[in-house]
Amino acid sequence: QVQLMESGGGLVQAGESLRLSCAASTSGFNIPNFNIENMGWYRQAPETLRKLVATITSGGATNYADSVKGRFTISRDSAKNTVYLQMNSLKPEDTAVYYCTADATVDGEYYGDYWGQGTQVTVSS
Repeated sequence: QVQLMESGGGLVQAGESLRLSCAASTSGFNIPNFNIENMGWYRQAPETLRKLVATITSGGATNYADSVKGRFTISRDSAKNTVYLQMNSLKPEDTAVYYCTADATVDGEYYGDYWGQGTQVTVSS
């Protein structure tokens, strides 16, 4: 089974920075030609829908929500199946639970989506 483990959330003041990490563990998951492909981050504030923050493909192409462009940077270490989210100039409206996500292929064919448990980010004004 694939597990995504997030870390790095916390409480900061507006204008400060945080870095989230998410490692995809495939320990004991022995399917030949299994690959983690796209990885990303979503967030969900109370009483709102979960929304895309940023994604990154296996080739390194990135996509950002308009609300975080220029402030957040997504990156990955594919050898470690780990994705990062550097969040700068944080605003109170960035407060949410941040979820890591990844999708996988086997022999190049879509296999499944995976989600982490979420990590709380709180930005005080």
